[in-house]
Amino acid sequence: MQVQHFEINSAGRDFAVGDIHGCYSKLQEALIRIGFNERYDRLFSVGDLVDRGPENELVLDWLAKPWFHAVMGNHDDMALRWPLGNMPGDNYRKNGGGWNIDQPASAQQAVAAAMSELPIAIEVETAGGIVGLVHADVPNRTWQRFSAALNGELGRAKARNARVMAMWSRGRITDGDSSEVPGVRAVVVGHTPLQQPVVLGNVYHIDTGAVFGREFTILDLATLTVA
Repeated sequence: MQVQHFEINSAGRDFAVGDIHGCYSKLQEALIRIGFNERYDRLFSVGDLVDRGPENELVLDWLAKPWFHAVMGNHDDMALRWPLGNMPGDNYRKNGGGWNIDQPASAQQAVAAAMSELPIAIEVETAGGIVGLVHADVPNRTWQRFSAALNGELGRAKARNARVMAMWSRGRITDGDSSEVPGVRAVVVGHTPLQQPVVLGNVYHIDTGAVFGREFTILDLATLTVA
C-alpha cells in the first residue's frame, strides 16, 4: 500500500509528529504533556522512526500500537534495504544505522518486514478537509495526481520519481517555495531538522530535531496548530 487513507476521527483527536529517530521515551513524555488519550486519539508520524537516537529497538513495539501510524522516511527505507544487501554499510553506519547493523540477522529482518508495511503517504480526513502526510515533500501538482503516481497508475518512472521525492527531497524548504499543493487542505512533512516549525504555502514542516536535543513538534490536525 503506497497511500493509506484514514476516515475522520469522530471519537478523539488526530496529531502529527516530526521525525522520531529512536527517541520514544521523549515522545511518550510529549504525548503525556498534551493529554494524549490512547483510547480515542491517533498519532501520525512523518517517518524516520529509527537511527541516531537511543531507543531504536522500540520501533516494533510502537508500530504495533493501534493508535500509531507512520509513513516511510528515508531512514526507514534504509532499514528496509539493509538486510537485502543493497545499502552500503559504511554509509548506513555514518547515518545512524549502526544499531541495526550490529543486530542479529533475525532482528534486522524483523525490522525490515515492519518497514515494508509502511505507506509512502497517508491522508487523514478532518472537518476542514484532507490532510496529507509524507516524509519529505510533494511535487507542485495535485495531491490526487501525486497519489496516482505513487500507486503506479501513471507508469513505473513516475511512481519511482514520486517515491524518491516523498522520502528524500529538500527542494521546497531550501528554496523557500511557498506554492501550495492543490487538492488537499494541508501537507505535513519532516525530513529537514529546523529550529522551529515552518509553513510554506499549505505545507507544514514539523521536524524540529528532537534527536538533536530540541523538542518534538506535535501538530493538531484539526486546527493545524502546535499542540
